[in-house]
Amino acid sequence: MAYVDGFVVAVPRDKLDAYKELSRLGGTVWREHGALSFVECVGDDVKPGKLTSFPQAVKLEEGEVCVFSWITYASRADRDAISDKVMKDPRLASMMDPETLPFDGKRMIYGGFEVIVDM
Repeated sequence: MAYVDGFVVAVPRDKLDAYKELSRLGGTVWREHGALSFVECVGDDVKPGKLTSFPQAVKLEEGEVCVFSWITYASRADRDAISDKVMKDPRLASMMDPETLPFDGKRMIYGGFEVIVDM
């Protein structure tokens, strides 16, 4: 069954273009190394909840927007092998410096998920 890495991050609106540039490069690199898909979505109807929500999860601040992303793989084993190659790819190394990222990586939430329904 397929495997998915999911991410939610707060991106300052004034850094959204830089984030898109990083995402396009990331998508190219992940796909070249074998990912099946790479998707980035900017929050359009994402409201704070009473107990939990995307904005609360990433401690969304004024002037920021939630970005929800996922990468799909054929399997967990493929994800592990592809991620290893991506982390060593020199095209991303220079852009992944925490000091120059267009978002606060400390507030990113992420995880790997085994697909149980795919219709």
